[in-house]
Amino acid sequence: MLDLTAELSPAPIAPEWEQPARYWARLSAATGHLPAPVAVIDREALRHNAMDMLVRSGGLPIRVASKSVRVRAVLDAVLALPGYRGILAFTLAEALWLAETHDDIVIGYPTVDRASLERFFADEQAAQRITLMVDDPVHLDLIDSVAGPGDRPEIRVAIDVDASWRSSLLGHIGVRRSALFTPGEVVAFARTVAARPGFRLTGLQMYDAQIAGQGDDAGPDAPLIRMVQARSMAELRERRAAIVTAVTEVAPLEFLNGGGTGSLEFTGSDESLTEASAGSGLLGGHLFDGYRSFRPAPAAAFAFDVVRRPAADIATVLGGGWIASGPPVASRQPLPVWPSGLRTLPREAAGEVQTPLQGPAATTLGVGDRVWFRHAKSGEAAERVETYHLVSGDEVIDELPTYRGEGKAFL
Repeated sequence: MLDLTAELSPAPIAPEWEQPARYWARLSAATGHLPAPVAVIDREALRHNAMDMLVRSGGLPIRVASKSVRVRAVLDAVLALPGYRGILAFTLAEALWLAETHDDIVIGYPTVDRASLERFFADEQAAQRITLMVDDPVHLDLIDSVAGPGDRPEIRVAIDVDASWRSSLLGHIGVRRSALFTPGEVVAFARTVAARPGFRLTGLQMYDAQIAGQGDDAGPDAPLIRMVQARSMAELRERRAAIVTAVTEVAPLEFLNGGGTGSLEFTGSDESLTEASAGSGLLGGHLFDGYRSFRPAPAAAFAFDVVRRPAADIATVLGGGWIASGPPVASRQPLPVWPSGLRTLPREAAGEVQTPLQGPAATTLGVGDRVWFRHAKSGEAAERVETYHLVSGDEVIDELPTYRGEGKAFL
C-alpha cells in the first residue's frame, strides 16, 4: 500500500534526484529483473513533490487533478495528506467510478455522455458526491433532456469561466475553454442556473493555462512570457474578484477553484479562491523543468531496452513514443535522461515502436542495455502501462495498477 503520511527516512542535503548517476542507477538496479518497458514511481520523490506543492499553495487546499495521475493508489495516498481535498475528474464515467470510494469530485469539463448521465441520475450517492461542469444553457438543456427535474436527483453544477488573457496587442492568450469571460456574462449565466429547477450552483472554476502551463525559465521567449504572465495575473486577480463577488450574491458557493501545478504560488495568494487544482507536479513531468519558481522531482519514469545499433553513434530502443498532449513540438516528446547526453533524431523523434537515440552515450550502449525516459507531462503515460512499480530505496515495494491496468479507459 502506498502511504505518504508516515515520515520517511531523512532526506539528504542534496536530494538524490539532483545526483542523476545515483538516482537512475538505483532505479535501474531495483527494476533490472523486470521486462521493458518498465514504469516506476519513486515513493520518496512522489512525497517530496506532494509536500512541495502544499508549500507552494501557501495553505490553500489542493484538489487533485486525476487526469494528471490516472493511478488510484496515488490519488488515495495524496488525498490522505492534510492539505489535499477532493478530486478534479475529467469525465463523468471516471467520476462515477471514483465516487464509489470518494465523496468530493468535480468534473473539470462539460459532459454530453447520455449513458453515464442515466447511470448518474439512478445513483443517489453519486449525485451527492459529483459536481458537473457547465458554461452554457445548452448543457442544462441536455441534462434535462435525459431526465427532467422531477425524474432525477438535484444536480450539483459548477461554472467554468475563461481565465485567459485578452491582450489588445497579442489577442487571446491561454486555452479555449468557456465562452464566459466578463463578470456580467458569468453572473447572467449564474442566474440562469439558479433559476432552473433541478440544479444547484455550488462552485466556480477558472484555469489559467497561460500561467500554470507555460514555463518561464529559459529560451529566447522567456522575457516575453514573463511579461505576459505578469499582466495576465494582474488582470485575472481583479476580474476573478469581481466575478466571485457577483456570483456569490446569486448563490452561496461551496468552492472557488483555480490554477494548476505551474501557478500554485499565484493561486495561493488570490484571496478570491478557496482551493487550487493540481496534479502533474506530483509525478514531475519534464515540462516543469522550464519554470523558475519550482523544480519537481522526477517521481515517474520509464525504461526501454536497446534492441539494435543501426550505426556506430546510434542506439535504438524498442518503443518510446509516449507523446504528451498539446502542440506537436519537441517539448511534448519523452525525454531520454539516462545515460545522460542522449537525444532523439530530428527526422524520427520518438516512435511508437522504435526510438533511435544519438549522443556520446549512444556509442557505449549495447543491445539489451536500458535507457530511462521522463514523460513530458504526467497522466497520459499511464494509458501505456498496466502498472507502475513503486520503488523505495533500492527495491520495488509494490505494484500500482493504472486506470488501464484496472480495465478502464475514459479518454
